[in-house]
Amino acid sequence: MTWSDLYALLPVLVLIFGSTVLLMAGAWRAAFSTMVAYGILFSLAAAATAVFHTPGSHDVAGFFLIGGYSRFFSILWPIVAALTLTISFRYGADRGFSGGEYAALILFACAGMVLLSSASSLVSLFLGLETFTLALYILIAFHKGSPLGAEAGLKYLVMGGVATGLLAFGIALIFAATGTFHISEVSILDASNGQFHAVTLFGWGMLLAGIGFKISLVPFHLWTPDVYQGAPSPVAGLLATGSKGAVFAALVFLLGNLQLSRTPLANLLWVLSAASMLIGTLCALRQNNLKRMLAYSSVVHMGYLLLALLAGGTSGHTAILFYLVAYAFVNLGAFAVVTVFSSCATEPQSYEDFKGAGYRQPLAAAALLVFVLSLAGIPPTAGFMGKFAIFYAAIETGYTGLALIGILSSLVSLYYYLRPVIIMYMSGDSNTPSFSMMASEKSVLILCLIATLILGVYPGPLFDVITGILP
Repeated sequence: MTWSDLYALLPVLVLIFGSTVLLMAGAWRAAFSTMVAYGILFSLAAAATAVFHTPGSHDVAGFFLIGGYSRFFSILWPIVAALTLTISFRYGADRGFSGGEYAALILFACAGMVLLSSASSLVSLFLGLETFTLALYILIAFHKGSPLGAEAGLKYLVMGGVATGLLAFGIALIFAATGTFHISEVSILDASNGQFHAVTLFGWGMLLAGIGFKISLVPFHLWTPDVYQGAPSPVAGLLATGSKGAVFAALVFLLGNLQLSRTPLANLLWVLSAASMLIGTLCALRQNNLKRMLAYSSVVHMGYLLLALLAGGTSGHTAILFYLVAYAFVNLGAFAVVTVFSSCATEPQSYEDFKGAGYRQPLAAAALLVFVLSLAGIPPTAGFMGKFAIFYAAIETGYTGLALIGILSSLVSLYYYLRPVIIMYMSGDSNTPSFSMMASEKSVLILCLIATLILGVYPGPLFDVITGILP
């Protein structure tokens, strides 16, 4: 690796350096808030480095392609990490979290997300994916005193191990069939005769199954509600946004040039997308826990993104990237609301725990209303523009039936999205304690609110940026 390669990876190096410094500084038992504040500074420094860092298009040792596309995510994921740390001040301090280890793991996970979004090889795709997955194994079970956290960590570890095995075996089969790890050179067709080959298809099937576990596609989603419920709320927000978004960023590059509509994989992805939207919606209808509802909601949204991936082309890929940005702010905001209503020992476990809370915390309740309306795709929010872009791309490319399934699931989702908000404004006793929101929590809610509304009212500039950086 040359100096130019290291310079091209500068935003990632800032994150790794910050993670290392915070992990070592944690040995001095500094206050949680101090370590988290330094973690935020390192995250913002990495994002700022990516903004002003212009190495041009650069191939790093055949593993990472650095350019406008990777730079886009080198800005987005550190911002997501900074927001995750910002909503953790009170939450982590109340639970006695070790600030150095917590902030270091968030930064390390963020570095893995950036690397995955820049991957140009199946090997680097695997390494980037496992880098942030290893950090999430620890973060999900970070609250040692929570039995739900221990259960969530174990389930994510077991399912993650299965997914890792499938990914590794699938990559090995693809290499055996094509003779290359480089994403731009791999093909679904057999290299010797130009026909579909059983080994090639089996390899791609195993690769997609492993990715299906990582992003909670049906039928690989069964771990999702338990992990979301047991994980610390800020970590669950990072898991729902950054980790899944980074996988789709890699999928755009991986599957972008394969002309999926002409391959047998198109039928498999069609079924996975439809099943995720339908089954995720039906399961979310029965939930009475906000985090579990958001977990099944994420299953549905992964189905939407898979629909845009199937549509492909400039319109489909633009829709994916816009949706990733919108979904990041909306979902982080929703988990920030859960964090706000968490006491020093517990989190709200039932919608009934929120009864009347809208009158005591009007900002949090109003924010949750906007976020769930965005998740449901109601204008003038970012979610509406994101879904409109996805369904437009799908109909334009002939996936009208799948688009109708998506539209139907969006209509039904209004029921389970609005239930917790309605209960917030119902009169009656509530189990949520009275408290004053910290300035850091208010700032995250307000920032996510502003981003949700601006992207819904004025999405043009972001669409223009995305069109200019697509691979």
